[in-house]
Amino acid sequence: MTEPPDPFRDVRELIRRGDRAALATALPGGAGEGAWPYASLVLVAVDQDLSPILLLSDLAEHTRAIAADPRVSLLIDGTGGLAQPLTGPRVTLLGRAAKTDDERLKQRFLRRHPDAGMYAGFRDFNFYKMSLERTHLVGGFGKIRWIEGAELLAVPPLPELAAGEAGIVTHMNEDHGDAVQLYAAKLLGLPGEGWTMTGIDREGLDLRREGDVARLAFDPPLPSAAAARQTLVALVQRARTA
Repeated sequence: MTEPPDPFRDVRELIRRGDRAALATALPGGAGEGAWPYASLVLVAVDQDLSPILLLSDLAEHTRAIAADPRVSLLIDGTGGLAQPLTGPRVTLLGRAAKTDDERLKQRFLRRHPDAGMYAGFRDFNFYKMSLERTHLVGGFGKIRWIEGAELLAVPPLPELAAGEAGIVTHMNEDHGDAVQLYAAKLLGLPGEGWTMTGIDREGLDLRREGDVARLAFDPPLPSAAAARQTLVALVQRARTA
């Protein structure tokens, strides 16, 4: 029996492809004033469960705002390159941001944004994980809806894959860099040499070259963490015959 199509697969892919976002916080006002909406540009990575990961300076206005009210939203824009941007997709994520010392999350962010390693260790920088409570999707004119966080995550993450992700990425970059390059060039049609793998989750893998990021989706999603190797090998074979 054929599985029904997943209505939110494209939304998850849009979230995972993003490497920057507009962060909106509630900036405390002066005496007698309420909070002001405050938007700023941040780098973002997302965890296996789609929870955004941020690296913020204690000196930034948005960090001070989060200390007063942890409720935040992130706008991820997928309209780049369109002649009419308002016809393209964008999604706003709503949740609460909290500091995290989880080393796995830190490394996932730094693989996505390697240049951030220059300041990630400074005492006035901290990592934050944002809960994903609701999302507001605008897929173009008339394509608008709210999606609950639990509803969006129809394909739950694989804990074993999360635990082994760093090892898989290191192995692919150090021992199979040619395969990673094939993914980029043959399967995604991307120019240039030097693409590296930065992450893998149940539904795809993430690539980076200098300031560019890309995403290669798996179809179907991985049924288990053990299936990752078989899928990566199959993608190489497909790329070589492309």
